[in-house]
Amino acid sequence: MADQNPRTKGKTVIVLSLLPLQILLYLNAWYFGLFLISEFLLYIYKWSILPYPSQNIIGEVILLFLLMVIEAARLFFGTKGNLTEKVVHLGVSIALLLPVLFGALFLLLWQTYVLRVEVIFCSILLVVFLLEAIFEVVTLVTFAR
Repeated sequence: MADQNPRTKGKTVIVLSLLPLQILLYLNAWYFGLFLISEFLLYIYKWSILPYPSQNIIGEVILLFLLMVIEAARLFFGTKGNLTEKVVHLGVSIALLLPVLFGALFLLLWQTYVLRVEVIFCSILLVVFLLEAIFEVVTLVTFAR
């Protein structure tokens, strides 16, 4: 026990980070990876089978790459903010949720061809985003006290 921090020795330390939020962030990282792989495979399928305009498919693939980058940053800041109990990092994660949410809504509603499997995948993703947003706001309020 010689490696304990002398400032907290003998004091009770209250951990404010939320375990359900951390579990959701971890599971979302895996699900979003599988979601990206399935979307890229579905784009290959749609491009080969359906009469897909080349301008639209290029734009939608670029959107998918942007979603990947923004979601990776959002998951990083959400995890870091939850574990280090920093309000700023959780605030950035909540702010980055908006563009990812609109990207998922675009994939669900407004892309050129929407397959039924994409409706299922995007709906699951939106439910996970909603749960994460609720837990992040609760955690943010807990940290701000």
